[in-house]
Amino acid sequence: MASGTIVGGIHRVPGDKSITHRALLLAALAAGRSRIRGALTSLDARTTARVLRQLGAGISPLRPGATVTVTGRGAWRPPREILDCGNSGTTTRLLLGLLAAQPIAATLTGDASLRRRPMRRVTEPLRQMGATIDDGGRDGLPLSIRGGRLQPLSWTLPVASAQIKSALLLAGAAGRVEVQLRQPAPSRDHTERLLRYLQFDVVTAGNVIRLRPTGRFTPLAVDVPGDPSSAIFLLAAALLARRGRIAVAGVGLNPTRIGYLSVLAAMGADVAVTEPDEQGGEPRGTMMASASSLTAVDVSAAESAGVIDEIPMLACLAARARGESRFAGLAELRVKESDRLALLARNLAAIGARAAIDGDALIVAGGNRPLAGKVVTGGDHRIAMAFAVLGTLPRARIVVDDPACAAVSFPGFDRALAGLFQRRP
Repeated sequence: MASGTIVGGIHRVPGDKSITHRALLLAALAAGRSRIRGALTSLDARTTARVLRQLGAGISPLRPGATVTVTGRGAWRPPREILDCGNSGTTTRLLLGLLAAQPIAATLTGDASLRRRPMRRVTEPLRQMGATIDDGGRDGLPLSIRGGRLQPLSWTLPVASAQIKSALLLAGAAGRVEVQLRQPAPSRDHTERLLRYLQFDVVTAGNVIRLRPTGRFTPLAVDVPGDPSSAIFLLAAALLARRGRIAVAGVGLNPTRIGYLSVLAAMGADVAVTEPDEQGGEPRGTMMASASSLTAVDVSAAESAGVIDEIPMLACLAARARGESRFAGLAELRVKESDRLALLARNLAAIGARAAIDGDALIVAGGNRPLAGKVVTGGDHRIAMAFAVLGTLPRARIVVDDPACAAVSFPGFDRALAGLFQRRP
């Protein structure tokens, strides 16, 4: 059991999942050899590499510490088998965007969780661009797509989603047509940054994004920073500790990804960022956190859109804060790897915390009584990690039913979490 004292020193997290996916996809369409350092080696990233191999790209094994080489042919070949996207919504939606511009046919499927996730928010605009898509009348997988010559697109996104936005921008870039998108709120902009790196004209003005196909898919040399969505779990463990301070080095500091630092600060958390620099258009630096006394927070729907992946951990921290916290605008959590909103509320209640759902908002009452019970993850990696962090509290007796699912985004998470704490002799 953890002593409640954090081990000082420098810690690291795996490479950014969003950037890894995008770098692999763009490199696989380039003619020549790309090199990707620091790539995430998780299940989702390996899924992207596997389906790209089926499309004709040469990709070296994704191993921790190894530079991944991607040899592309400038075009994809028709796959001989169905493309199984596993549990990865990012793989599926971004791949659909690129396939829309390829004169080949492909069928995509995934695991039971992914097959339940909505796809028409991507396939509807891709159809308007000219892709032929057969979803069998379902809003989900499996579906078949045949790409080809595309038309320009002007589209209003139904939700703020980096996956939808990226799929349509990639379709425009690969299909050599202009795309203009209106989004209800900003979302992570890794795709825009990578496309600018490749000399595409991508301009963002307010909530409108315009792409002009001025660039080319050329080989990449990318150094992937640590994933800020993984860093929050180590930072949260430090905040909940009795004493101690940690530093997480080499983490991506993209402004569209670190909104949770403002939420943590509003809760009274001792968090800071130092040593920022920039590589390949992506800022990075060191995040630090110290044991803190937390207070409740009110997160608006607009704020929630920017921290949607971090809501599980923020909600679990709210269970140990003074007062009642409210997280608004969480409808998107219902269509993630699980119905995260329902799972969060049920699991918080199962371990003795007080939580309730009010429409698309989550209300969490903080407290300091010992937490105990079984957490049902539904195979959701972020649920598993968030409750594992609560399990580091002294006197906590929390059992996570599927801790291994953390490997979807954070291979070695259990060791990284345990390594934060001093052990009792």
